[in-house]
Amino acid sequence: MDIYDKLKILADSAKYDASCSSSGSNRKNVNNGIGNGHVSGICHSWGADGRCISLLKILMTNSCMYDCKYCVNRATNSIRRATFTPQEIADLTINFYKRNYIEGLFLSSAVIKSPDYTMEMLVKTVTILRNEYNFNGYIHCKTIPGCSQELIDSLGSLVDRMSINIELPSNDSLKLLAPQKEKTGILKPMSYISNNIEQNRLIKSRFKPKFVPAGQTTQMIIGATPESDLKILKLSEGLYQKLKLKRVYYSAYVSVNNDKNLPTLESPPLLRENRLYQADWLLRFYGFKADELLNKSHPNFNHILDPKCDWALRNIDKFPIEINTANYFTLLRIPGIGIISAKKIIKARLNFLLNFDDLKKLGVVLKRAKYFITCKGKYFDKVYKFNQNFIETNLIYQERIDSNRKINFEQLSLFSNSYDNNYSYLTKEKSLLFKRLQPTKEDKIKCLTGSL
Repeated sequence: MDIYDKLKILADSAKYDASCSSSGSNRKNVNNGIGNGHVSGICHSWGADGRCISLLKILMTNSCMYDCKYCVNRATNSIRRATFTPQEIADLTINFYKRNYIEGLFLSSAVIKSPDYTMEMLVKTVTILRNEYNFNGYIHCKTIPGCSQELIDSLGSLVDRMSINIELPSNDSLKLLAPQKEKTGILKPMSYISNNIEQNRLIKSRFKPKFVPAGQTTQMIIGATPESDLKILKLSEGLYQKLKLKRVYYSAYVSVNNDKNLPTLESPPLLRENRLYQADWLLRFYGFKADELLNKSHPNFNHILDPKCDWALRNIDKFPIEINTANYFTLLRIPGIGIISAKKIIKARLNFLLNFDDLKKLGVVLKRAKYFITCKGKYFDKVYKFNQNFIETNLIYQERIDSNRKINFEQLSLFSNSYDNNYSYLTKEKSLLFKRLQPTKEDKIKCLTGSL
């Protein structure tokens, strides 16, 4: 099999892994090498689905010893198999980089022969790139659960970012769909990498090579198992707090196999994926907790409104907020006000009291914020009453306008204030409305930029 055929097979096999991003490294070019992994030297390109496409994203092999029911590369699938040698991957990366096709490498692999054997091949690949080709560009490499700690140390000293896919949100789900994997087998190396990153940060040695300077990430498949959004979000919160992960990626389940234990979906749950990314930003940068955004009586995100608006409506007693007196962290809780606009508000009001026109100039999304704030003690001129049903109806109406979807306004007043994944309490027309809601291009940009 020639190199082109291998590339076609293994690049296609890697497309289901969303946990690649080229940000966060500070590896500079040294000794007249090739490439630059510094944060300012990495070019970001984003596909229509919001995924980073600036890296050469391939598998070393799609020949896998495991038989995970959701995976296209499972051992029992009858698909074309291929395996790159370490030298072939290194040559591809250098040639693609010189042609300005890529800015770095995202390298993953199915598990061939054993976890240690697979990791040895990954380490050898990156060693050729770093030591023989003197490549100083960005490299993100997957860690194989079950491999030795010595191999993790070797790989971690060579790459910018590492990741271990947690795959599914619970141990029960792993037993159901990936019985050869265990949650502890995934979390243990994640914890080991996290501890090494922290030790390396504290030592700050000029002579010891940096260990995974861009941090580690993980990915969860959403919609293949019945876990609620609350359970998924609490797991992410724990990973951020305890293991200091750089990013948790959510991948809507795509049906590629037939199995009795897999759900039958008409299309991937992209709206749910989008909502989780929005909530993820709220956890990491807005000071929210998972238990604030969701609870046992409200375990899943609103199908129509984003998590921040939904939270605000369920905590309407905390509003309205006076824009000229609220502190920074309170401002962040207002729908339509992001991190940048909150900082601008704090700075601008040192000189004068702000009105609604000023907020618009500062970048506040007034079509959402106007229902939850006052300026100089006054409501927005078109918000003639502060009422939860009134605000909810208007927000939903605005969402549909933004999505360029025609909707009968009278239908909106019939919506219940509670939402779940079961459409049985809805009329046929409203059920169809819920099901056709999908994240727009604007929604995806918000998830990437955090402007909620």
